[in-house]
Amino acid sequence: MSIQKISEADLIINPDGSIYHLNLLPEDVADIVITVGDPDRVGEVSKHFDSIDLKKGKREFITHTGNLGNKRITVLSTGIGTDNIDIVLNELDALVNIDFETRTVKSELRSLDIIRIGTSGSIREDIPVGSILASTHGLGLDALMDFYEPNNNIEDVYLQQKITKHLGLEQLRPYLTAGSSKLLHQIGHDLLQGITVTAPGFYSPQGRKVRANNRFEGLIDKLSSFEHQNQKLTNLEMETAGIYALANIFGHQALSINAILAQRKKLEFAKDPQKIVDNMIKLVLERI
Repeated sequence: MSIQKISEADLIINPDGSIYHLNLLPEDVADIVITVGDPDRVGEVSKHFDSIDLKKGKREFITHTGNLGNKRITVLSTGIGTDNIDIVLNELDALVNIDFETRTVKSELRSLDIIRIGTSGSIREDIPVGSILASTHGLGLDALMDFYEPNNNIEDVYLQQKITKHLGLEQLRPYLTAGSSKLLHQIGHDLLQGITVTAPGFYSPQGRKVRANNRFEGLIDKLSSFEHQNQKLTNLEMETAGIYALANIFGHQALSINAILAQRKKLEFAKDPQKIVDNMIKLVLERI
């Protein structure tokens, strides 16, 4: 049986052997990958490393790889949104699981631990500004997974159907994926936990209203009122669901840790957001 070769149009490799967008070589990627949205936050994470042996950047994708104790860690900025997550997760997987010389999938696949550390807004009154929350699941309101063959277990499908019926947003085709139970136990065991909602935008898709009228009025109230067997929708951001869904398809472990900077029910925003983010970074690095 012939081995399928991936075309040059499907997998674009730069002249220096690096992958198209991330500009990384296969050896640049550690088994532990921390993703951040903001390129400036990469240095805020890597400054805690004992050593940094790689710094690369292209567009919004900035990468530092180094060592913390006896662990090698890659920190990578994704930019905002699941459209960028589509690029980052596909290219990370290609870097570790595709032989760039033969353009074929490797016989032995490598599984990465992918940990998102990002900012988010609470949609429940009992989750205040300043909290650090671990996402048990990601619920996507974007269209990314309409283009992929799903790989969800029956529990995720059942919960997604319950949420979709509650929200009355069938036309959006929400998708839901659980995060890594291994990483949740390791990093988020004593943190607040909940289902994180991933929106395809910052303003109307997250229920904000500035000048344009919103199509889905009362979105925050609909989201925050869902509860099923102690599972609740807890916060809003723009990447988690895409990370969880693609990591699940590719066989990687993924966890999203969220610094709560906004309280959408009480209309509050953090007075010192950088302090909250710094506390989150230190907590994750201590537990990796």
